[in-house]
Amino acid sequence: MLFVCGAGVSKSSGLPDFRELVLNVYKTLDSSIYEFLCSRKTKACSALEPACSHLNGNQRAEIKRFDGRDYDVVLGMLERRLDGRTREDSKVRTKVIDLLRSPEQDLESPTSKQTDDAGVLEKPAASPKARPSTVHRALMRLADRGGATTIVTTNFDLLLQEAGKSLRVPVQTYSLGDIPRPTRRREFAGVFHIHGALSRNPNRFSDLILTDQDFGEFYLRRRIVPDFIYDAARLFHLVLVGYSANDPPMRYLLNAVAADETRFDDLKDRFVFFGTDGSDPVALEDWKGRGIVPIPYSTPNHDHSMLSKMLSRWAEISANNGKRRVIDKEIQRIVKKARAAASEVDQGLFDHLFRRSDSTEKARLSELVSCAGAEPGWLDAMLTIEARQNLGHRS
Repeated sequence: MLFVCGAGVSKSSGLPDFRELVLNVYKTLDSSIYEFLCSRKTKACSALEPACSHLNGNQRAEIKRFDGRDYDVVLGMLERRLDGRTREDSKVRTKVIDLLRSPEQDLESPTSKQTDDAGVLEKPAASPKARPSTVHRALMRLADRGGATTIVTTNFDLLLQEAGKSLRVPVQTYSLGDIPRPTRRREFAGVFHIHGALSRNPNRFSDLILTDQDFGEFYLRRRIVPDFIYDAARLFHLVLVGYSANDPPMRYLLNAVAADETRFDDLKDRFVFFGTDGSDPVALEDWKGRGIVPIPYSTPNHDHSMLSKMLSRWAEISANNGKRRVIDKEIQRIVKKARAAASEVDQGLFDHLFRRSDSTEKARLSELVSCAGAEPGWLDAMLTIEARQNLGHRS
């Protein structure tokens, strides 16, 4: 299993999502467009021609792309309009880096109706410097593959690394061309910034995939990112966290992978944590249509705190890095009933905890189950899991 983290993960620390980032770039670099976008509902500029008659053709084209949620294209158009071409020290990139290093507390936030699937996971941090949230810490615990912590992100911030430090899990940072080729070996470990990462040195430029031209270079011409994702999708179940179906990375990352399912038998299933208030059943099918299995959770009033609770709970009972006291309590609770009388959820959790454990932990769990007086059905289940795993190793 390999987690892939999007902007929604870092929103829990007060950082902007892609839409908010674009708005706040305009707030500094083109206030006329910023004021126009903030003073209207989301409609095409052509439908409000009198209201934007003072804008030139380039500005209107940018607004049209913004309405279509093509935020990478918008930033590319703005960069070319202001700087003439893509460059490391462009006004757009400089402002983006400033916003991510020291997020403004008055960041323009969308209204509740405009908030996308990724949403706000928790209340933004009060400090001007973003700090890791419980979401970052839970993900770093879940990213432990048994001695190798491995996680992928399209975010530029280094909050996952900071969360690792607080958990005493030191990890290496890799970005773009430095990312190693996926493998199940333990050396495939670290935080992989497939869209680039902020330099730890504030005086150095950061190489980021930010605009449409950047996506074209790294996805189409140099193929650094798609080759990585193709290999990873054959080795691991990809689990997406913090994305909405319309995020630009989704268009680039997984559509092509889904198309390969008809040609390659070794592609693993891909999953996404999907926040929903139940009012849009089409959104669920949208994810399925992209070849991704949605894991829905409730978001009343666009509150994504349930995701934080789910990930934290999952981390507690993780076979690799969970809390032994919590795991033991769950096992003892589950085996109080006969296997046949237990719920499907409890049977699945029991099997998962045993299957994902190493040989030492399996022996400990077997003793725990025996001491709890479990009926033979649970012992049979453990023997079946062990036999299947041994058969898989030999084949």
